[in-house]
Formats: sequence, C-alpha cells, structure tokens
Amino acid sequence: MTVRALYHYDEIGLLSASERTPAGHRRYTEHDLRRLYRVRALRALGLSLEEIAGVLDGAADDPGSMRDLLTAQLRRLDEHAELIGVLRQRIRGLLRQTGDSSGPDPDRLMTTLELMSVFETYFTAEQRERLAERRDALGGEGLEAAKREWTGLVEEGLRLMETGVPADDERARDLVRRWDALAGGFHPDGPEGERTRAAARRMWRDNSAEIGRSLPWPAERMAGLVAYLDQARESG
Repeated sequence: MTVRALYHYDEIGLLSASERTPAGHRRYTEHDLRRLYRVRALRALGLSLEEIAGVLDGAADDPGSMRDLLTAQLRRLDEHAELIGVLRQRIRGLLRQTGDSSGPDPDRLMTTLELMSVFETYFTAEQRERLAERRDALGGEGLEAAKREWTGLVEEGLRLMETGVPADDERARDLVRRWDALAGGFHPDGPEGERTRAAARRMWRDNSAEIGRSLPWPAERMAGLVAYLDQARESG
C-alpha cells in the first residue's frame, strides 16, 4: 500500500487510523489492519470502494446482501468477459487480413471496423453468438466454398437483371431459391433464424451504401440486385 492510497481511504471514510503518535502521525492498530486486509480482499474481487464501504459497515453481517452484491459483481464480470471475447475475435480477424503484404490498406481496415460496429447494432449478443456457431460449423473450407458460390450467384443475378429478365421469370425465381438456401446455412434453424434473417435485411436496407463499399461490385448494382431478388421472392 502507498501512503497516498491510505490517505485517500482516510479521506473517504473507508479506513481511518484509530490512534495518533505525539507527533501527529497516524498509527494503525491491529483492528485497522484487519479492516485493511478486508478492503484489499474485496478490491481484488473488483468491487468499488463505495461497495466495499457498504460491506464493511454492515452488509458483511447480512449474508443475503453480500450474496446479492457478489451476484451483481459476477454478472458485470461475465459481461466484461463477453466483451473481451468479442474484441479478441475482432482483432484476430483484422490480423488475418493484414497477415501479408497483400492485405487490405488502412481505409479498408477502417471500413471493416465500421461494418463490425453496424453488425453489432442490428444483432443481439445471443444472435451474434448463434451466427458465429454456424460459421464455425462450416469451417474454413466450407466458408470459402460458400463465398465462391455466392460470388457466382451475384454475377448470375446481375446478368439476369441487367439483360432485362423479368423478376417473375423462372430463372430469377430459381436464382433466389438458391440464394436463400445458401444464406440459410449461416442462420440458426427455426424462429431464431427468421429473426436473424429479418435483422440482416434491416441492416442492409439501412446501410447498403456502407456495406456496398466492402464488396467488389458497385454499391448501386448491389442495391439493384437486392431489390430484384426481393421482387423475384415476392413473385413466388
């Protein structure tokens, strides 16, 4: 302990020396020392000084209050651990993108970070976890295969749209069936999957320009393709 920390504890009433020397120096008794040990032990659990004061000034004799306090602290630590896990995944992803000299430039990295922020806005933590589980289940090779298939679907859809094939044409409806089947592999089954699909559509609708900047096709063409697919989907 530093002298400065002890003075601070004294100022806020958390720990005061019970005695003074004739010269006016603080003298900590055995009782004071036991209280200091308790302060240090509770501080190691991450409790605030205000919470520690409450514990030492009465709550320590109330098991229920102490249990509630520790439960709340555990919940905060769980939330913090979840946040750390998200940040670890994010940084690993960025490091993979910058693993060699052909990695994206700083502008591309900042765009990736912006999209991550958008993603977290539209999906709950639980939904993000379910989506991550689906990606993990596909594995590296599965993800690459899905990416290649999706690229082919985009190119096919752009050709249909830009050559004037009507959205209710069987070719467009077949394309949208394959598109939705591919996307379904990334979403949970059942009602939860419907919710994540709806969130993904809202995310695209509200941020199509930003998301489009990260794709190899112009944002206007992609926006047109999504509208075209929606029309094909509605046509049955």
